[in-house]
Amino acid sequence: MGTKIIDGFSYAAELRTELKNKVSELKAQGITPALATILVGNDPASLSYISSRHKVFQETGMADKLYTLSATATEEELLSLIYSLNDDAAIHGILVQFPLPSQMRRETIIQAIKPDKDVDGFHPLNCGKLFLGYPVYIPCTAHGVLYLLEKEEIKTEGAQVVILGRTGFVGKPLSALLSEKPYNATVTLCHSKTRDLPKLCLQADILITAIGKPHYITADMVKEGAVVIDIGINRVPAENAKGYKITGDVDFENVAPKTSAITPVPRGVGPMTVTMLLSNTLQAACRQHGLSE
Repeated sequence: MGTKIIDGFSYAAELRTELKNKVSELKAQGITPALATILVGNDPASLSYISSRHKVFQETGMADKLYTLSATATEEELLSLIYSLNDDAAIHGILVQFPLPSQMRRETIIQAIKPDKDVDGFHPLNCGKLFLGYPVYIPCTAHGVLYLLEKEEIKTEGAQVVILGRTGFVGKPLSALLSEKPYNATVTLCHSKTRDLPKLCLQADILITAIGKPHYITADMVKEGAVVIDIGINRVPAENAKGYKITGDVDFENVAPKTSAITPVPRGVGPMTVTMLLSNTLQAACRQHGLSE
């Protein structure tokens, strides 16, 4: 039995079709799910990402409205914009594009967003609900990983899951969710100070990595038949028009033959992240209008 390459791109396309149909049903009731994106400054990478994401929202029939502030804007100006969007019934989700200029505090900005419109799932109230097992918006990348595991029918119950990376939007929520019902996995959450990391990785039935180090996971760190989910997105030099290529945290060429299933980079988890933002925005619209999701 060979290695299964988990095609996140195809799964994302299928889910977007389902979401498009649900959006059509909402529009028939006079409701258009809408996301407000706030960009402070004109970072080229952020602009490129927002532009590509906008096309996806349009294709699905949702509204993606961009609000811009100059890089010299004050924190008070950004907070004022957030408060006005909190009160706008036509806006169902609010997303502030990070990073922010140094004069703005990330924590203050996140907490200003109304929890019902926090489709990123970063607000402390939503994080607390997630860890307590309440229904809540799951951070998009973590949500995408769970979706892929479910679609591939990968057994998580009783499995040893090792997660590399303890960020609040990937590692921590995944560790909480996978250890609870219905997943029932035993989770080890690792970070830069974890001892004997290669040894821990070798114990993993499911290895999830989000550390941002290209080709960090080598074949000698992966158990035969393990499932590997590579969330890493890294730019490495390449002799092409762009001068770089995108690669993951995993040495894919040498690791893949040892696995039962693995996500590639690109076309793995990445497409699912944007799609789960669509899903969360649709979910927010339904909740705010008292409709079933």
